[in-house]
Amino acid sequence: MTLRRLGPYFWQYRGRVALALLFLIAAKVANVAVPVLLKHLVDGLGVAAGDPRALLVVPAGLLLGYAGLRFSTTLFTELRELVFARATHGAARQIALETFRHLHALSLRFHLERQTGGMTRDIERGTRALQSLVSYSLFTIVPTLVELVLVLALLGGRFDMGFVVITVVALLAYGAFTIAMTEWRTHFRREMNELDSKAHSRAVDALLNYETVKYFNAEDFEARRYDEGLDAYRRAQLKSQSTLSLLNAGQQAIIAASLVAMLWRATEGVIAQRMTLGDFVMVNALMIQLYIPLNFLGVLYREVKQSLTDLDKMFGLLAREREVADAPGAAALEVREATVRFSHVDFAYDPKQGRQVLFDVSFEIPGGRTVAVVGPSGSGKSTLARLLYRFYDVAPGGGAITIDGQDLRSVTQDSLRRAIGIVPQDTVLFNDTIGYNIAYGRPEATQAQIEAAARAAHIHDFIVAQPQGYATVVGERGLKLSGGEKQRVAIARTLLKNPPILIFDEATSALDSANERAIQAELESAAQGKTALVIAHRLSTVVDAHQIVVLQHGRVAERGSHAELLALGGVYARMWQLQQSRPEPGATGG
Repeated sequence: MTLRRLGPYFWQYRGRVALALLFLIAAKVANVAVPVLLKHLVDGLGVAAGDPRALLVVPAGLLLGYAGLRFSTTLFTELRELVFARATHGAARQIALETFRHLHALSLRFHLERQTGGMTRDIERGTRALQSLVSYSLFTIVPTLVELVLVLALLGGRFDMGFVVITVVALLAYGAFTIAMTEWRTHFRREMNELDSKAHSRAVDALLNYETVKYFNAEDFEARRYDEGLDAYRRAQLKSQSTLSLLNAGQQAIIAASLVAMLWRATEGVIAQRMTLGDFVMVNALMIQLYIPLNFLGVLYREVKQSLTDLDKMFGLLAREREVADAPGAAALEVREATVRFSHVDFAYDPKQGRQVLFDVSFEIPGGRTVAVVGPSGSGKSTLARLLYRFYDVAPGGGAITIDGQDLRSVTQDSLRRAIGIVPQDTVLFNDTIGYNIAYGRPEATQAQIEAAARAAHIHDFIVAQPQGYATVVGERGLKLSGGEKQRVAIARTLLKNPPILIFDEATSALDSANERAIQAELESAAQGKTALVIAHRLSTVVDAHQIVVLQHGRVAERGSHAELLALGGVYARMWQLQQSRPEPGATGG
């Protein structure tokens, strides 16, 4: 199954594959011809002993031919590898890229549940496995089979079938022993790989959460966990190595026994004068040439089997169905007024567990207007943003979300996300420059446009004050910046994208009061003429919204303007009074 899936990737290189196979056959013909020429050279030395002139002609010509065949073997082998290298690397690149794209197309649920370290290791091993599989099969197994056929034909045609029987029996015994032992060893190898991935995942997880480790003085704890993984991996490695040594010893015993049988029969032939001394040398040379690659048969079988397993894991990622997929024939979103409507939306992240997040949520964001959603933590506010972005789809019968009357499930995700910009509550930046992170909103933007967006987000002065300016590297996940600086970079990124629909998910939560008021004015300016969904905890940031929707336990409890909701004296009014009665917490976001 896995091998069949590789076919389309190599079909585009079929010319190179055919040429590589021709070079392979030529190399093996030359390789088998070397012992034959060696036989004639040995026999020729006997003739030359009685003829001084032949001493200069026969051995000299045969020696030159011998050297030519040796060189031809190497030449054709290198040509084969050179011709096929582009196919191997091209196919590996295509599969890796396809897997990378597919992982980005999978749902948010998949990425919340996956372990980054283990998954990247699977992709890395899968890509390497493709190259190993091709290398072992095309460059070792197939050439050995071709050489085996040529050697058996030569032995059977030139001598008697006894040599063929000994060779075939030895090969069958060798193969059966190797396969049986390797199958037994497979679970040790699999356990070793699983422990390797587990240890790697722990290390990556601890390094990604560097700050949390420091907060709780957990360096020694994480080191112990990592060491436990390394120790388990070491023990599995030792088991694997000891069984490999047993396999190699058994293989050498079979090879030695078969060589003794072949050379004994050849010795009898020389004594009975059915064979010449050159024939004896040829048989010995043929067997040695044939058994050299067979020494690695156990390794080859194990590596091919492991490569197929690793490839199967990577293809398993490719086969992972997209939870959120474009409908067949989905059209691009056409944004006219950019009116967003939530109609009787019910939603649960995991329907099987029965924990529903939204219940019959309905409200509309008219084109060019700003609607704020407020409510206590866990009321479903951020879920609205995720649904609008189609990180999840509303289940059939669970209502609908539309933009200008177009159901989000009927349009392409690419066109939908191009029309929406978001400033998330938890800003994660790439480990690159500030300029790169801002330009991520519109990669083709000019430096002047990037700086204009930074000015609008009130971060330009901070950036130019850095020694490297916009080339300042922000570190892993932006850890070199404060929370407020990261959030302003995120705001600048979204302002640069300049989409018709904006989502502000606690966009100023990491800012102090002074910066919050300044950026709030910029956000309101940026939202002019655009449709904006503002998700907020601080009610002071949404008093100017055209409408405020209050969520409680996943349901719309109230809706109206700030003044209307205060006059209503309900949930919103109580939240307002509570926030006004306690001092505004000072943020450290700078």
